[in-house]
Amino acid sequence: MLALLLASLDQTIVATALPSIVRELGGLYELSWVVTAYLLASTVSTPLWGKLGDLYGRKRVFQGAIAIFLVGSALCGLSQNLWQLILFRGLQGLGGGGLISLAQTIIGDIVAPRERGRYQAYIAGVFVSSSLAGPVLGGFIAEHLHWSWIFWVNLPLCGVAYLLTHNVLQHLPRHERPHQLDLFGAALMVAAAIALMLALTWGGRRYGWSSLPILSLFGASSALWLMFGWRVFTTYGPFIPLAVLRDGAMRAGTGTAFFAVGTVIALTIMLPLYAQVALGLSVSESAGAIIALQGAATVTSILAGRLIARLVHYKRVPLAGLVLAIVALVPLALMPTGLPPPVALALIALVGLGLGPTFPFTVVVVQNAVALHQLGIATGAMNFFRALGSTFIVTGFGALVLAGAPAVRGGVAPASLAGSEAGQAFGLVFAAAIICLAIALACVIALTERPLRGRSSAVS
Repeated sequence: MLALLLASLDQTIVATALPSIVRELGGLYELSWVVTAYLLASTVSTPLWGKLGDLYGRKRVFQGAIAIFLVGSALCGLSQNLWQLILFRGLQGLGGGGLISLAQTIIGDIVAPRERGRYQAYIAGVFVSSSLAGPVLGGFIAEHLHWSWIFWVNLPLCGVAYLLTHNVLQHLPRHERPHQLDLFGAALMVAAAIALMLALTWGGRRYGWSSLPILSLFGASSALWLMFGWRVFTTYGPFIPLAVLRDGAMRAGTGTAFFAVGTVIALTIMLPLYAQVALGLSVSESAGAIIALQGAATVTSILAGRLIARLVHYKRVPLAGLVLAIVALVPLALMPTGLPPPVALALIALVGLGLGPTFPFTVVVVQNAVALHQLGIATGAMNFFRALGSTFIVTGFGALVLAGAPAVRGGVAPASLAGSEAGQAFGLVFAAAIICLAIALACVIALTERPLRGRSSAVS
């Protein structure tokens, strides 16, 4: 959890320090890459770290991820210009992807599936805490110290995490098999993901969606994904085994993570803007929307993690939660500007309560579906597609706001997001969220429940 906190905190901690960074290093137009480089590297590397953990042992690879994260943090603190900082943030993100993927996999090694739900709920709590604390901590450090301390504070924490890992994971079980790492397949998947995420990141911002660079990136990504699929079906020992891809529980869990967890992350990004534009709240008051969503999701993720361990028909927990979230989104979609702020925030909290159970459910279902020697690649692939879903849904929600609010067209400042038309556009966002959650609901319904391995007794 300590190592995971480092990786998840660095996804958001830099955001509020960006003005201080640009004042010292310059490069205003490339500033967003300080955040994007980290997210891109951590996302595309998660399946690779999971596979390496399967092949060479989780402890050794996990310590390697901590070391890379530490070196990347130190180099970020020493950066003399913005492009150095962007490059080293990418290196830091490579290590962060390993921390995120392997922390969840290690829990799968030492805890039976029936007991994993409550541990995965703790991990969800770490993600939520870091998403809330990161911007506040980053702003405090940039204002009272120096922006480089955002990275220097990682060094002692990495040291503690390394020592704890070395001492506590001495007897971590290993599940080696005769193997060879499919480097070509891994390279195809990473390249396809990078091209796709660049298109989603740049589309509608740096370039128009119909521009040649964006269409070229989409075309390159499609070709690379087709090559990756060909590689999986034709090579011995592919990067992601066919048994993992064909498993119905793996598909259901990954699909739920893509649409449900991706929606949580996308709403977290969009809700402060909704609170300011549609509800008329101040910048500081708009943080209440995030707290309502994420705080409620944390509570039910912990409760659901414990409940899943006690039930035979465990998929009833996320099913009930998704139905609750969809019902709560309906009035937000129909009356985005017509609800009093307390009512809107209460509905947002209900959405969070409904979506919380999907965090432990998706990890437990995926890990319960595969053999122990495939635990890393399955967990890494699930995390990868969850992050990819977040990117897709955030991009889609942003496009709906722009398309549905004529006041925004041609505007470049937040002030252009004003008036009832812009507020009404968020009705489209909530309607799209309902569609995403309906797809996630269908994935859960399609899941064939398998008994969760473990010693605990369960009730129906």
